[in-house]
Amino acid sequence: HLLPGPGGDMQWCFSQVKGAIDDDVAEADIISTVEFNQTGELLATGDKGGRNKNQPQFRSEYNVYSTFQSHEPEFDYLKSLEIEEKINKIRWLPQKNAAHFLLSTNDKTIKLWKISERDKRPDGYNLKEDDGRYKDPNSITSLRVPVLIPMDLMVEASPRRVFANAHTYHINSISVNSDNETYLSADDLRINLWHLEITDRSFNIVDIKPANMEDLTEVITAAEFHPLQCNTFVYSSSKGTIRLCDMRNAALCDKHSKLFEEPEDPSNRSFFSEIISSISDVKFSHNGRYMMTRDYLSVKIWDLNMETRPVETYQVHEYLRSKLCSLYENDCIFDKFECCWNGDDSVVMTGSYNNFFRMFDRGQHRDVTLEASRENSKPLQVLKPRKVCAGGKRKKDEISVDSLDFNKKILHTAWHPQDNIIAVATTNNLYIFQDKVN
Repeated sequence: HLLPGPGGDMQWCFSQVKGAIDDDVAEADIISTVEFNQTGELLATGDKGGRNKNQPQFRSEYNVYSTFQSHEPEFDYLKSLEIEEKINKIRWLPQKNAAHFLLSTNDKTIKLWKISERDKRPDGYNLKEDDGRYKDPNSITSLRVPVLIPMDLMVEASPRRVFANAHTYHINSISVNSDNETYLSADDLRINLWHLEITDRSFNIVDIKPANMEDLTEVITAAEFHPLQCNTFVYSSSKGTIRLCDMRNAALCDKHSKLFEEPEDPSNRSFFSEIISSISDVKFSHNGRYMMTRDYLSVKIWDLNMETRPVETYQVHEYLRSKLCSLYENDCIFDKFECCWNGDDSVVMTGSYNNFFRMFDRGQHRDVTLEASRENSKPLQVLKPRKVCAGGKRKKDEISVDSLDFNKKILHTAWHPQDNIIAVATTNNLYIFQDKVN
């Protein structure tokens, strides 16, 4: 049981919060992506200021390990466009040696970063003084053997590869393949396949751009490689469809192998139907059997063997269906919520408004709403489930729909690959919660 509730189930409690307390949020500090590495030992966040922060786990606490400027603002002179430094996605590569590698991308450029530790430095050069100046060769009378001497631990981040100039539109996804040699990057209309060692060329594997842009009806919203089969990937669209492609069929995967789409319920048809059916995130389960998609109001779990409808549907905030008009006016209806699986695929998590986040236990068919807030931030304080009152008489513990704060939203969440530790990004703060046992 991963959800708090009656029957002595697991309880989530506060562990840490990172970030400034001020209500005055600098644009550059807004968190734009959160990602655990494969062991869960490191947690990376990217922000709108183009910075990448890594926090290592020590006794189940995460502290800043390394902060570096991944991207700088640029200007595209041909198109007279500013390219923001905002980090759209971070993906870790499986660790092969003592160093860690990650891919980070802004709207146009993907970079491969190496994060490594140095606790020794060379000493005793023959041709150089200690301060780095070169010696006069005539003054050298004996030959020394340089040695490595201990020094304070330094964590260095260095860019090893820069993958640029391959996307005309804004990059929304990157995904490392299970072969650990290639990865894909997706923008609004195209998906490219890269080799991690080759920066000057990529292969276009999906192109949905129509010959005439006036015929454009949908865009790509997310893409991901299958966790076990290196030939399979999926991409989702703004029309609510997910296409599964097999790279063994053809070099250009414009013809999908499978199309996952749920027919719309005519009773729910409205002016906003098309907007709210747009998929904002797609994630394969760790075992590769299922995939989860997030649209504006719900999370759906699909079995890869069944295209006609999802096997599970969870309502994230159904009480907002009557508020779509005002959410359209304040642009919140276009918010892109992400979703994630826990380590054994038994629970899924996604964010909502008012700094609420939701968990759905697939086996127990139970769900819970929790809140990330400074009020609940005493060490090991247990999170109380929250309830939203959609209408009618409000009970004592419930919060009314009309008092929800739509500026406080949780778009990015991540779940530790092995433990019940979760990272939840509110606007500029990163909350870490854990189960009481941890």
